[in-house]
Amino acid sequence: MKILYGVVGEGMGHATRSRVSLEWLLAAGHEVHVVVSGRAHRFLGERLAGRAGFSLEEIHGLHLRYEGNRVDLSESLRRNLEQGPEAFFRNVAAYLRLQRQRFEPELVISDFESWAYLYGLAHRLPVVSIDNMQVLARCRHTIDTTALESFSYQLARTAVKLKLPGAYHYLITSFFYPPVKKPRTTLIPPILRPEILAARREPGEHVLVYQTAAANSELVPMLQRLPGSFKVYGLGRAGQEGNVTLCPFSETAFVDDLRTARAVVAGGGFSLMGEAVHLRVPLLAIPLEKQYEQELNARYLEKLGYGSFAESFNEADILGFLGKLDQYSAALQSYPSPDNGVLYGCLAELLARVAIGEPPPDWLDHPAPGKWEGPLRALPDEP
Repeated sequence: MKILYGVVGEGMGHATRSRVSLEWLLAAGHEVHVVVSGRAHRFLGERLAGRAGFSLEEIHGLHLRYEGNRVDLSESLRRNLEQGPEAFFRNVAAYLRLQRQRFEPELVISDFESWAYLYGLAHRLPVVSIDNMQVLARCRHTIDTTALESFSYQLARTAVKLKLPGAYHYLITSFFYPPVKKPRTTLIPPILRPEILAARREPGEHVLVYQTAAANSELVPMLQRLPGSFKVYGLGRAGQEGNVTLCPFSETAFVDDLRTARAVVAGGGFSLMGEAVHLRVPLLAIPLEKQYEQELNARYLEKLGYGSFAESFNEADILGFLGKLDQYSAALQSYPSPDNGVLYGCLAELLARVAIGEPPPDWLDHPAPGKWEGPLRALPDEP
């Protein structure tokens, strides 16, 4: 089957997750044309170059600017508006190149990416969504996960609903499984790269710290005031500063430092959180300000006892978290740490249904940890 696959380029979690799906599709003999923006373009090009049936096209996507532990909305808006004309012409050129190549996809898969989705809409192709964001809009969440930031929750949920409406099916990757309230929705375990599946847990003495906002100048001085050793990724520099080791990006070193960490301190991004839970490493999640999807992840992490949630990087919350590691480690022992089998089974079923022209299925036959249970048990939407 010919498949157009769109990957959003903001953050690397979408790219590492999509790599797993793409490798399975290519190994199954499908022809896949990937459209992707940002750093994810280079990452996927390096990982999949030379694979039979694989082609790659760089498009222009939206980019966020950060200040401290928050998104700088005004600067993000200014930069994206400034780059708007260039982005428009680059994406139109990508569309024309795809037409000249006479690549005629039969299916579109989107990891929260709009270019491929809009292509599928324009050509009346079935679109399969694979991401973690749709958990906001297609699942029912209890009041303790939404009450504190109800406006942020409603805003984020609306934005997600408008991103990929009317997809053929939604595969939502998650380590928590709230009730599914909408048809054509299946919850699947976190999608894990092979390096994580091969890793073996050997707790050491260091705390792994991952910070995507390189402008957070207060982080290292704060960690230096805390007991223990810290390995910090994401600040864009390397070196030793007291008890803090600043690490350059290395996928191999990062996985090794993750599996041997006694704990992780990071943002609320889903990919690293899913990897830490899989390896049973306690995690303190500190979401970006006003990023409700990240806050939702963090609140479920805390609710399940796998770690803790904090609103900002501060000494008291980190010390409190480190004082409860035995408690979190005990809770994590109950997590089953599944592999990617549910993803592959669901994808195989969806491809087979598309191939014979079936209408969108309300639920899939393949076993999964969460599905819509039919109209008689459908849950009402939030007010």
